Amino acid sequence: MEISRSACLVLSFILMCGLVPEVMADAEETSGGLGTTQEPIWLPDIPATEEFISAAEVAIIGFFQDLEIPIVPIFRSTAQQFRDIPFGISNSSAVLSHYNVTRNSICLFRLVDNEQLHLDAEDIENLDASKLSRFIQMHSLRWVTEYSPLIAAGLFNTMVQTHLLLIMNKTSPEYEKSLQQYREAAKLFQGQILFVLVDSGKGGNRKVISYFQLKESQLPALAIYESVNDKWDTLPITEVTVEKVQGFCDGFLKGTLLRDHDVEGDAEARKEEL
Repeated sequence: MEISRSACLVLSFILMCGLVPEVMADAEETSGGLGTTQEPIWLPDIPATEEFISAAEVAIIGFFQDLEIPIVPIFRSTAQQFRDIPFGISNSSAVLSHYNVTRNSICLFRLVDNEQLHLDAEDIENLDASKLSRFIQMHSLRWVTEYSPLIAAGLFNTMVQTHLLLIMNKTSPEYEKSLQQYREAAKLFQGQILFVLVDSGKGGNRKVISYFQLKESQLPALAIYESVNDKWDTLPITEVTVEKVQGFCDGFLKGTLLRDHDVEGDAEARKEEL
């Protein structure tokens, strides 16, 4: 199915803005609360840094020439908010040189698309804890990333323009097994497709479901779209397996799954739903 550029922008708006109050509450719940305190791991040399990066789907490293600058305590306190993301810190001249860091920098390393995002000296000069947290939330894409408006903003900023959504209720008895299969399939499309989970049990996600013209009775389902050419397709699926997900993705990438629809009529219908 092909859709107009304006319809694609509507999708961007839905994904980025639809659940801001809810996702901020979720972030506070997961980041705050009780738990063990996480301190950044000291990275004394290049092998330790390489091992640290390769061991995680997402890793954050503060490369600081001077450990007395104001951003360092902010970086340390932010690490305590993201207990599921490893933080590292280094002031080794050899490490900084290896990663082409010539000034103080905070880097996010992402395995799913081999991306490295940098907050350099100019960026971190006036950086506070809330801005750093938002940057991490927006760009922490993994093999499977659960949908939120902040994550959606990161999705639209990545170089990978094809995104696959598994729309499924997380309370379903099949959820854990399905997620495991979905994650294994994601590894087959590293750098080609970003895999996203949309919890259909959350009321705010109904806009996403309705955008892809899916009914509750058709869930769980896969929805795939390509922002460059404004193409998308869906597949209701009773059982999530690596083979089924792979077949659906391969078909979409080859252009063999797209169905004929009244493009303008579809766009108008979706606008009315919104």
